[in-house]
Amino acid sequence: CWLAEYDLGYISGLAAALAANGIATWSVEYRRVGDTGGGWPGTFVDVAAAADRLTELSLEHRLDLNRSIVVGHSAGGHLALWLAGRKWLEGDDPLRGDAPVSFSAVLSLAGVADLAAYASPHGCGSAVAGLLGGEPTEVPERLQRASPMELLPLGGEVVLVVGELDPIVPADQASVFAEAARRMGDSVTVRSNPGAGHFELIDPTTPAGKAVVEMARNLVSRGP
Repeated sequence: CWLAEYDLGYISGLAAALAANGIATWSVEYRRVGDTGGGWPGTFVDVAAAADRLTELSLEHRLDLNRSIVVGHSAGGHLALWLAGRKWLEGDDPLRGDAPVSFSAVLSLAGVADLAAYASPHGCGSAVAGLLGGEPTEVPERLQRASPMELLPLGGEVVLVVGELDPIVPADQASVFAEAARRMGDSVTVRSNPGAGHFELIDPTTPAGKAVVEMARNLVSRGP
């Protein structure tokens, strides 16, 4: 939910599984809603800076950025999709940066793809206003710069993974986004996991989590 009470620790199992499968993995942290400077625009500034530092790290660690993918879960799934689309922001937009890193694919796990549709007075949807610094209808210019739905087409390959029983991010976040992205020319795959909820997707001991690791392996091996 982009909230400060959660951190990257909960996804460490998936990150370790990816690394164990030969994928150089960097799990990044960022200022969240409730942190000083978190929300708008700090959350986006931090994630963008982390992505762009890959250019420097690729030299240090001999990484092939032509085969780099961005992966995120839930709120992180939103940010993964956003990173894939921020190249379309205005050239002088500080959220875009001078040379935004491109990814050959994005793997969004139960990701929030449409901030306006997800915003709600209840549950995680209530955090959208904190992320944007106002309700989507109150800050439409920020919504256009922050919501993946507003940044289509993303380019590259897009894989949206959902849990059929997810009570936190409904599956139609993926299906509606996929339909809109395909109309814009994106290559999009939606993978539904019967019997899975929200967190099974990042647990590498579950069938859904094992499938995610295999998807990441395939995306990295294919490259652009």
